[in-house]
Amino acid sequence: MHSQLVVLGGGPGGYAAAFLAADEGLEVTLVEAEPRLGGTCLLRGCIPSKALLHVARVISEVDELRDDWGVTYPAPVIDIERVRARKEKVISTLSSGLSQLAKQRNVRVIQARGVFENSTTLRLEGDHESIPPEAQLTFGNCILATGSVPAMPPAFKIGTDRVMDSTGALQLQEVPKSLLVVGGGYIGLEMGSVYANLGSKVTVVELLDGLLMGADRDLVRPLQKRLEKLFDKRIYLNTKVGSMAEVDNQIEVTFEGPGKYGHERFDRVLVSVGRRPVTAGLGLEKTQVRLDARGFVVCDTQQRSDDPYIFAIGDVAGEPMLAHKASHQAKTAVEVLLGEPAVFEKAAIPAVVFTDPEIAWAGLTEEQAKKEGRTVDVDVYPWKASGRAQALGRTEGFTKWLIDPDTHRVLGCGIVGAGAGELIAEAVLAIEMGCEARDVTESIHPHPTLSETLMNASEVHFGTATEIYKPKRHNAATE
Repeated sequence: MHSQLVVLGGGPGGYAAAFLAADEGLEVTLVEAEPRLGGTCLLRGCIPSKALLHVARVISEVDELRDDWGVTYPAPVIDIERVRARKEKVISTLSSGLSQLAKQRNVRVIQARGVFENSTTLRLEGDHESIPPEAQLTFGNCILATGSVPAMPPAFKIGTDRVMDSTGALQLQEVPKSLLVVGGGYIGLEMGSVYANLGSKVTVVELLDGLLMGADRDLVRPLQKRLEKLFDKRIYLNTKVGSMAEVDNQIEVTFEGPGKYGHERFDRVLVSVGRRPVTAGLGLEKTQVRLDARGFVVCDTQQRSDDPYIFAIGDVAGEPMLAHKASHQAKTAVEVLLGEPAVFEKAAIPAVVFTDPEIAWAGLTEEQAKKEGRTVDVDVYPWKASGRAQALGRTEGFTKWLIDPDTHRVLGCGIVGAGAGELIAEAVLAIEMGCEARDVTESIHPHPTLSETLMNASEVHFGTATEIYKPKRHNAATE
């Protein structure tokens, strides 16, 4: 078989590349080892986790009605099989839609594992009856989009499904009485929140001295305060997990840390210590593709690898490992193949942690500004001054802009609070367009909404925010 373009991997980067290339008239073959399209994001990542987080959030909102408004409902009864079935229905609906879109675009989909024989040939491996032994697929170009998988330290591989990675946690086999989450990153905290709201007693242990170390510390504080309540103060930082062993249908774990030392047993353990790119075992050594020390494909700003026939996008192309980054890199790679002068040089790739409250940021962060020695104005609007936040009873959040003090150009944004992931898109647009803070203040925002806080935080920069008092800065730009 031969194809003008082969896309290896059917996740959000892979199918985006395949569909766009087909729309532009290229002959496209999509090779995916899974029986369904969608990749990690759809099948066992972003989508199922957000579906379960929706359940957790509704349960939490009912508790808020009882505590804050005096509206009482009976305690929830969790039918775990129906919850699991609903999650699977969401996955099936979206995956079926992708298959239909592939057919409509005449994208040939091959269910197989692709291994490079050389820079222009894949060996197809699989049990599917349509794949003959030693089948090969040659191509003019290949876009590598094989994604990533959860990292599991060898010491934690003890041969039991009671020790889970994120994939196992999303299968939702049961709601354990006790759950240990190893790792204080976004996946661990999101899944810990799900299980805690479903009724598990959740403990979080983190080797470093803070949760969500990729985010600014002020954004994390409101979340940590709420999680300490949800997890009954069982969050242990600067703590190492020494060993694990299955004992009497539980996992016995040893700890070494200032707040937790010794051992304790849990019904299940979720290991969430990061992800690694899927680049091993693909035969890349038979091509000119070069990998860095962490196993990522080395690419330029046009997503070209060192091999002139092979591009790489998404998680295999480096941090951040985010689905929306993958889909935009797919667009870049296809446009380059078509001879367009496209480059992937984004000023703002948004990151969202879908906990409660949510945390979102884009562009320059305070931590990054400090490391680079950059001087910025940090202008914060507390949600306690927001009528909408007060009405929702969610005043713990805030919105902040990082602004160039000389040009007033917006360089970064951080939001913590209910719905922060929806709000950050406006900030991404403003940063990418090179807007000044005045552009945001002069754009009329609807009232009462949380979106107003982006405008309000810009007004703080000029000392003109109506609902809070902050004197104007005295500098040449404002005098």
